[in-house]
Amino acid sequence: MSEQNEEIVRRIFDEVWNKGNIDVADQLVGANFVLHDPAQTLDRDLAGFKKHVAEVRAAFPDIHFTVEDMLAQGDKVVSRWSAQGTHRGDFLGVRATGKQMTVTGILVTRHANGKNVETWSNWDALGLLQQLGAVPAKATGAGR
Repeated sequence: MSEQNEEIVRRIFDEVWNKGNIDVADQLVGANFVLHDPAQTLDRDLAGFKKHVAEVRAAFPDIHFTVEDMLAQGDKVVSRWSAQGTHRGDFLGVRATGKQMTVTGILVTRHANGKNVETWSNWDALGLLQQLGAVPAKATGAGR
């Protein structure tokens, strides 16, 4: 079961996120999917997930995710990932900047009946906003 769940997560990263085959999510993500992501304001279901992927890919059309580490046990998979891309469209209220970004995150996914049915997402939204120039980078130097 753990190997099958790992394969589902890898396919979501590769086919849905990297290749933009959003409809593949219908095969890999449950209809009653729940997404827990504090930076995500869309519906936290399968339709919301697909819309979220489309919006991210519109903002970063060349986005590429790399799975850095993956651990699976029972019905859960934990993935540590990184992503790189170019900011070409509006994202999180920030107009396109043309800047390159690198962001990291961790997902915990729960699986049932051969599909991802729940995901907890934690990623560096602040770091992304700093790279895009929307939030000042951490102050450095004397006087802090």
